[in-house]
Amino acid sequence: MSLSHQNGLTTISERKNVMDQRMYEADVLCVGGGIAGLMAAIRAAESGAKVIVAEKGNAIASGAGRAGNDHFQCYIPEAHGPDIKPFVQKLSSFRGQLRDREVAEVWAERSSEIVKLWDSWGIPMKYNGQWEFAGHGYPGDRLDHLKYSGKNQKPVLHREARKKGVQIVNRVMVVDLLKEGDHVVGAIGLGTRDDKVMVFKAKTIILGTGFITRLYPSPIHGRTANVNFPPTVTGDGRVMAFRAGAELVGLDMPYKHQGPKYFARSGQATWVGVIKDAEGKPLGPFITRPDRRYGDPVLEKYPSLFEDVTASGKGPVYMDCTDISPEDYEYMIYFMHHEGYTSFLNYMSEEGIDLRKTPVEFGRYEIRVNGGIYYNEKAETSLKGLYAAGDELFGGIANAAVFGWIAGENAAKLSSEMKTGSLEKFNAFVEEKKAFIHAVRTRDVGADWKEVNFALQQLMQDYAGTIRSESMLSAGLANIRRLKEKARHSLIARTQWELVRCLEVLNLLDLGELVFVAALERKETRGGHIRRDFPVTNPMLDRRRLFVKKVNDKIVTEWREIKD
Repeated sequence: MSLSHQNGLTTISERKNVMDQRMYEADVLCVGGGIAGLMAAIRAAESGAKVIVAEKGNAIASGAGRAGNDHFQCYIPEAHGPDIKPFVQKLSSFRGQLRDREVAEVWAERSSEIVKLWDSWGIPMKYNGQWEFAGHGYPGDRLDHLKYSGKNQKPVLHREARKKGVQIVNRVMVVDLLKEGDHVVGAIGLGTRDDKVMVFKAKTIILGTGFITRLYPSPIHGRTANVNFPPTVTGDGRVMAFRAGAELVGLDMPYKHQGPKYFARSGQATWVGVIKDAEGKPLGPFITRPDRRYGDPVLEKYPSLFEDVTASGKGPVYMDCTDISPEDYEYMIYFMHHEGYTSFLNYMSEEGIDLRKTPVEFGRYEIRVNGGIYYNEKAETSLKGLYAAGDELFGGIANAAVFGWIAGENAAKLSSEMKTGSLEKFNAFVEEKKAFIHAVRTRDVGADWKEVNFALQQLMQDYAGTIRSESMLSAGLANIRRLKEKARHSLIARTQWELVRCLEVLNLLDLGELVFVAALERKETRGGHIRRDFPVTNPMLDRRRLFVKKVNDKIVTEWREIKD
């Protein structure tokens, strides 16, 4: 294959399919080098396993935690006292999503261990020498979000993984799992910068590919990178797990985060201010002056706040920090740096905006789908040898750290009891995947990844947005299935970079279809899932979750009781 270069990117100038293929072998394969993946890798390696991390970007600065973080949800006995029950109760319900009690209990029991481990590695978990809990709570609540200085967390975890002998393979997108019977035995990857196909043989696999972005439009339409998670995080692990037969859960329940309007950033609880309307009136009942212990919890307790204020004619909504004390201002700015707000703070400085003098307009961001791969208290999925952690299922940093660690120790233990077999039986499947990739990148005409991604986002917003009904969801499902079929036969990639974006969009199309199926099945209104044709919350579903799974190439749904 002869190659030419345009703007530093490789383009295909011949149609001959001679993709280089490489083989890797490990006891434990960690797909994703974010917080969950690196924690899993460190634990598995120190447990005696041969470990490979396959990362789409560069593991030293990848994943949702790449720019830092300042909150770690945990239970620390010497700070909270001996009663663990309130923490477990709080974890058991999260934005309308329910967890098994065993998962919440294990998280609570192991979180203190992980916090102290991170501190010993060089991630400062104390503020001025003390455990500092603040944010994501309200007056009278027992706070459980530990303030920590997480700006260096990724380099620290990367260093620890290297020290343990973990092999990190950067710039590889894992595109499919290999399964024999009900057991995963390997995976296929594609180089994101070159023409290599990588086949991984593994006794166990841990998925930590993170969140879902680009499924719904960003706050500024057409700006695919203006999202509060990395735009290359596209639910790849969920789709691979689903195709292999694993169970997914919670895809029917949408959620919207909030922060500076048009400037998509997480970290709402890092702000020390009061949420007010255009007339300067506080919009919540919790605080009237900035208090660094709480921020303003009305943002988390009032899901329709922005819509209601706009409809009342009293918008916009502002975060007002003008009454902040000098000490609290210094505290807020310090943790904003650790939360990854550097670009925002730079913008404020360039524009001459002083948060102590000027309220900042806040708004809701794009719809999130927090559901994902179901895993239990051992981080096991429904497939043998397949584990998951972190944002594969509405996790967050603390979940990624705790259950990444748990996944690593359990995957290492299982791999020590297993033998590896040959992957020759998958040769035809690998060749089929290579042929499809070759077709996408050698078409003369077709739709590029952005065209298809924008079409998908428009479909998701119009038919499965904040207001849902059977007729709209059914129409949307039919539309997305047509778009899926058309995309597979028309997507075109002129460079390897574009090829990776195309594969991400195909994953997003699969996820979008699953969202429609799940939303149709939930015939009630609950949380952010608002069905106009079923406006009442059904109490019979209070302790039930909705699972989706592939059976005989068909999507099936199942309601299941929460484990107490």
